[in-house]
Amino acid sequence: MSTAATARAKTPPPAAAPRLDVDAVRRDFPILQQQVHGKPLVYLDNAATSQKPRQVIDAIRTYYERDNANIHRGVHTLSVRATEGYEQTRLKVQRFLNAARREEIVFVRGTTEAINLVAQSFARPRLKPGDEVLISHLEHHSNIVPWQIVCEQTGAVLRVVPINDAGELLMDEYGRLLSARTRLVAIAHVSNALGTINPVHEIVRLAHARGVPVLLDGAQTVPHQAVDVHDIDCDFYVFSGHKMFGPTGASVLYARLAILETMPPYQGGGEMIASVSFEKTTYNALPHRFEAGTPAIADVIGLGATIDYLERIGYDAIQAHEHDLLEYATRRLSEIPQVRLIGTARQKAAVLSFVVEGVHAHDAGTILDQQGVAIRTGHHCAQPVMERFGVPATCRASLAFYNTRAEIDALVAGVRKVVEVFS
Repeated sequence: MSTAATARAKTPPPAAAPRLDVDAVRRDFPILQQQVHGKPLVYLDNAATSQKPRQVIDAIRTYYERDNANIHRGVHTLSVRATEGYEQTRLKVQRFLNAARREEIVFVRGTTEAINLVAQSFARPRLKPGDEVLISHLEHHSNIVPWQIVCEQTGAVLRVVPINDAGELLMDEYGRLLSARTRLVAIAHVSNALGTINPVHEIVRLAHARGVPVLLDGAQTVPHQAVDVHDIDCDFYVFSGHKMFGPTGASVLYARLAILETMPPYQGGGEMIASVSFEKTTYNALPHRFEAGTPAIADVIGLGATIDYLERIGYDAIQAHEHDLLEYATRRLSEIPQVRLIGTARQKAAVLSFVVEGVHAHDAGTILDQQGVAIRTGHHCAQPVMERFGVPATCRASLAFYNTRAEIDALVAGVRKVVEVFS
């Protein structure tokens, strides 16, 4: 990799960021203390799902041991406590995103469900034949397929913003593709396959200049940096709890209140109603009309504990530490002649996608696993990205604040083992 390419992979850390006590952080994560194939576990698959600190695990266990009951409808003590825990998390998420109202926070199972909810409840009733939905070449399948489905349902057209060889959006093309026919922009804040951080403020500004609402997929953002939806000025923001050191099954759709008020329910059933008769159903107030049935109560409470944990550590410290890891890993992997990095954007999160010359990614991942190193191999639910770079799959090492330089060294040693085996 050239010096220029290495420079492009660097994202400046926050100024005067506090130092992260990584050893103390690692003690909070029980799963990291194990061995795999007789080697210390090196977990570098955080973009797929991150590990959970003891504080989150304890919050979930406490709910099941002390407060387990259904929420909102009960008057007994356990139900009241469970409801308070669930709704406290909603307030924490509101603060976490700097949303204007608690009613703008809808709990869903995952980012995928949140995007499908917006596609079917917001976009589908508004789209007509010839209208356009604009996404990018960087998207995860969960921000492609729901829009393909709704376009097929309505006769709308899906448009795609191209990327350059570094994995960056071509913003001139984005501006050109925005038109009088554009009804929605849906773009990842951070690419899961490449780590590219997209210029979301400019994306939103240009779309709003044409009166077009914007959905941002923040699944790969919230583990790494603070998000302020008021400052970004987006209309929808979605993210997954399990990628930000929280439980699976508890994720978030943020939407402007004025927009949510115009959207019909996505699912019907209990909790999303105010009253039901065989003649007519009246829907519940926001945000409950979008939370049909019994939710993932324990997981939502665990998500609240996750937010507490991240805020206690502080995103400045997280970003500075991950920036150091990304810079170090980029340099070390670039020293191996057989390695080619895929995605060298000037603004990147702590994700490294790469290929090893003459070795299929799955074979490389298997050998690394034997060394105790867990990475992700394949197309990362981003097949258009793989096609853009002419590869069937990549190896992806995705870093978190509990990773260390020593673990990067283990990754590099494992990759050198891959080269040795296939040479």
